[in-house]
Amino acid sequence: MAITAGGSLNSVPAPQKQTLATNYLDFTGTTDNTWAQQYLPDLMEQEAEVFGPRTISGFLSQVGAEESMTSDQVVWSEQGRLHLSYKGNINSTNAGANTGAGGTTPQFTVESDIDETAGFTVANHGIRVNDTVIVSNSDGIFKCLVTVVANEVIDLAPYGATTLAANTTSKGTTVLVYGSEFSKGQSYVAAAGTTNTTDVRGANEPDFKSFSNKPIIMKDYYEVSGSDTSRIGWVEVSNEIGESGYLWYLKAEADTRARFVDYIEMAMLESELNVAGSVADAATILPGSAAGAGQVGTEGLFAAIETRGNVTTGVTGVNAATDLAEFDSILAEFDKQGAIEEYMMFVNRSTSLAIDDMLASMNSYGAGGTSYGVFDNDEDMALNLGFSGFRRGSYDFYKSDFRYLNDKATRGGINDANSANAIRGVFIPAGMSTVYDQQVGSSMKRPFLHVRYRASQTDDRRMKSWVTGSVGAATSALDAMQMHFLTERCLITQGANNFMLMK
Repeated sequence: MAITAGGSLNSVPAPQKQTLATNYLDFTGTTDNTWAQQYLPDLMEQEAEVFGPRTISGFLSQVGAEESMTSDQVVWSEQGRLHLSYKGNINSTNAGANTGAGGTTPQFTVESDIDETAGFTVANHGIRVNDTVIVSNSDGIFKCLVTVVANEVIDLAPYGATTLAANTTSKGTTVLVYGSEFSKGQSYVAAAGTTNTTDVRGANEPDFKSFSNKPIIMKDYYEVSGSDTSRIGWVEVSNEIGESGYLWYLKAEADTRARFVDYIEMAMLESELNVAGSVADAATILPGSAAGAGQVGTEGLFAAIETRGNVTTGVTGVNAATDLAEFDSILAEFDKQGAIEEYMMFVNRSTSLAIDDMLASMNSYGAGGTSYGVFDNDEDMALNLGFSGFRRGSYDFYKSDFRYLNDKATRGGINDANSANAIRGVFIPAGMSTVYDQQVGSSMKRPFLHVRYRASQTDDRRMKSWVTGSVGAATSALDAMQMHFLTERCLITQGANNFMLMK
């Protein structure tokens, strides 16, 4: 079945600057729908709200919080992993300085930590002599004793009869420290003259990761001349913010405010930091800012998840997370991360329906689609064909429609134009995270998502609005009224490794 939109579908996405003939009644025409006749037409003054609630804001208020700040940058740190696990390769033919008493010793070369941390220094890994490790690659799983550590090159002595074969695939081998073993009376630092003199078994220091984001300044304004503020209209104004009457500028100002509020949320979702060498260079685009990466833009939610979180494209490649196999893969990935038990899923319509169908198919009595929901439908009640949540393994998932991903005038239209790269939903962990706040100087609990806005005793820039001009309370000689809007803020995505983007 195909759905064809009407040729005159009312789907203009945005207002225009100029006045158009379609905005006014024609007093000079000759057709029956004009006023060039002696009969008064039956005017329907009330403006029809054909798009329902047009605003898309509210997502961040459900999953986050807002806090003030007084700096140009927000810096926070997140815990590193507790256990030692590294990626690298095995070279079993190297019989150099790390050769033990048994001849050629398999060697593991550290290439990265398990999280592929940017800036990781391989020579500063935490593996030490006498550690016992699990070695895993395509050849199998082996238990080994660490005999020599020389910077990033580690000699391994397998406990089993089978030695480690060469596996030189870059980052193809994973090594996990699971304990240690010492002989009687052996000290931490090997005695002089033994094969272990290349290693000094120092204490491992806790690791943390530091992240930062910067606020952006957003502005908008609406202007109406002094004459138009006193001009009556024939359309009765009513809108989402509550303004009513026959003065059109009331609607225009309210729509500008509502659109700006939506922009605030959309910017926190979509924004990106510029990269070095990009066209969005601060020296040319934003005068007064220094050129270079990180000087323009801010890191929004989607960018943070794609950079530091997880992305699923689904088993079928059409709808992400719409069968149990895909959800089980998502659960396995969450198990590798923080294993947070509760998640909110904000999804578009097609993904929401696909998840409903997936859950309904689990009921063996619902092959005909008559036992959805709480499975107690009868002929005298409306059939419940949807689910608001479910539990799989130890995880609870709560599903909610994300209007921003459905509306044709926002991400819904972008998804239609490029379905291959469409964003279909996002998993947001519930609860709080513990982080060290550089500004406060202590560990604090905060929602995984929260917004920071600039504020001080002098100026609160969370959402500023002010009026200038000579209309009403005169502030200048301008024969107009200008409504100004401003905010300065950024989104903090803590623990992005616990988030997942559905594409």
